[in-house]
Amino acid sequence: MKSNRESPSIALPLLALSSYFFSLAASDPRITRAGLYCDNRTEFDANFVLDLNAVLREISERVPDQHWGNYSLTLPPPAVYGLAQCHGDLIDEDCGLCFVESHDQINLCTTFGRLYLDGCFLRVDGYDFYNEIVDPTHDQLKCSSNSTVPAERAAEFSERVDRVLRNVFGSAVLNKGFAVAGEDGAGGVTGVYALAQCWSTLDAGSCRACLENATSKARSCAPGEEARAMNAGCFLRYSTTKFYNVPVSGGSSTVCVTVAIALSAATATSLVLIGAYIGYRKSSKKKRVHNSLMQLLASESKFRLYFKYEKLEKATNFFHDSRKLGQGGGGSMYKGILPNGKVVAVKRLVFNMQQWADDLFNVVTLINGIQHKNLIRLLGCSIEGPESLLVYEYVPNKSLDQVLFVMSIALCSTCLSKAQGHPNKRIESFVVVNNATRVLTWEERLRIITGIAEGLVYLHKGCGVKIIHRDIKASNILLDENLEAKIADFGLARSIAPDKSHLSTGIAGTFGYMAPEYLVRGQLTERTDVYAFGVLVLEILSGKKNSTYTLGSRSVLQSVWKHFKSNNLAACIDPALQGEFPVLEASNVIQIGLLCSQASVDLRPSMSGVVEMLHNKDRAVPQPKQPPFLNASALYDKSSNRSSTCTHGCPTNSQLPSSLQA
Repeated sequence: MKSNRESPSIALPLLALSSYFFSLAASDPRITRAGLYCDNRTEFDANFVLDLNAVLREISERVPDQHWGNYSLTLPPPAVYGLAQCHGDLIDEDCGLCFVESHDQINLCTTFGRLYLDGCFLRVDGYDFYNEIVDPTHDQLKCSSNSTVPAERAAEFSERVDRVLRNVFGSAVLNKGFAVAGEDGAGGVTGVYALAQCWSTLDAGSCRACLENATSKARSCAPGEEARAMNAGCFLRYSTTKFYNVPVSGGSSTVCVTVAIALSAATATSLVLIGAYIGYRKSSKKKRVHNSLMQLLASESKFRLYFKYEKLEKATNFFHDSRKLGQGGGGSMYKGILPNGKVVAVKRLVFNMQQWADDLFNVVTLINGIQHKNLIRLLGCSIEGPESLLVYEYVPNKSLDQVLFVMSIALCSTCLSKAQGHPNKRIESFVVVNNATRVLTWEERLRIITGIAEGLVYLHKGCGVKIIHRDIKASNILLDENLEAKIADFGLARSIAPDKSHLSTGIAGTFGYMAPEYLVRGQLTERTDVYAFGVLVLEILSGKKNSTYTLGSRSVLQSVWKHFKSNNLAACIDPALQGEFPVLEASNVIQIGLLCSQASVDLRPSMSGVVEMLHNKDRAVPQPKQPPFLNASALYDKSSNRSSTCTHGCPTNSQLPSSLQA
């Protein structure tokens, strides 16, 4: 169950776990947005998407150690420069939360932008802005229109503002670009508190010039009770509320992997990134995560989920290679036989990768208790041994991709005559049932498609919370002894609050299955799963993989669309079936796949609508209005380890949803 995970900002809104995973210290990540400027002058390009994520990923590796980071990629164009910085008073975990929130909110910009939160700053741009002090065109000043200062005290209050601003300015210049200062209220005059922060890419002289400019602007807001001056090179704020933390000497604070109670569904897309760049850095963090998870397992009668490490070690014959079922990005899967004879699948997680936190938190807390015949069932976990383990029900027929896209030398001698006499033809779509190897029949393929659809309906609607899988593909569909489809690998899953239309998050998943609104803007909805399902349907019926490296008429999506336009969808069906399928029914199911993979969110059906079309054979299937969105626009050049330019099959501006058009 391999996964192409492109971004570190992957997690799950686990508000129910706040009491277990968040240190409720008297701190505040200050994630309120103070200012946002988007410069969408660059058209969407595959290179830009991958480079932007690469830049943010590199920055996320640097922020934990120094509370700021910058990184750039310049070739091939467009160049991408990035800078993130937390304000100097934030403790480590608050800095982490603020950075993750800024990472999510920067997705509001289609390409370049700068974002000021009250606790941190993030900017991505197409040129080297690291020494930029002020930008008269795009710098921002926000003055509060509220004033609780009596008119007769306004002049005195303004003098206090002036003193505090001069104090914080002078201190910041002498203190590597950061300072806080304040005067408590006295004599009937409200207190004033201020914070100044230069970005660490500025030298001392540039910092002084930037803060001098910001101080002058902020002073003009008095007697307003608050002001924020947001320059290209610095941030300055004053308020009548003491909003900052008193800096603690002696280094950064100890950190736990956490989830904030007040985190919204959008900002809660942070857990794994926080775990990845804060929790993984010191071995003591692993113990804390384990302790927190143990509290969870012991609560609400969930202790039944716990397995002893030694028991699972013996069940897998000490993770012997002969028991290995597969290898994925987050760990290896092994067949295990428990003392009572029950066969299970044991996933051995790689701790130093972000999927460790993904699987532990997403699966144990979100998927636990959710049962459906088309969803893989979690049986338990082990977190006290030298590595973390997840225990699933065992399914004997492995994953759908191994059935659809397997090279079978042993079968060649018996199947060559059925492969039109080509001695080197690839033999696809074989499955082992009752020790016999054969082609997946039409009926079996349709049952698999229907099962996946019903499983997604349950995730989207039937389990009390809207869960988006985010990585639907053939390798994440397992087949049991009856060839019943079971959706697996919930490491990237997210839940969306009922009152939210979408979740903004960093890009993660597998190219070739990503919907355009998610690939471009990070907007995650249940229709993101619908798009991936549509691609998967076309793979299952054609017996061909939708490779993002294949262009033109050789692409599965383009080929199917071409046959649809010529009214010959039956020509798309896997030749291994040798024509043994109902032509009209097959054409309708392929048409459903095309409906699901359209570029526009609004044109895709819901999964419940898909299930209705699959079950009601008398219902007319609507005509797709757009060709399938070929997100092979993110073609990848393995030799250069970079994305290549999209030359064919990329969505034109008119093909994209109106919300994505330039």
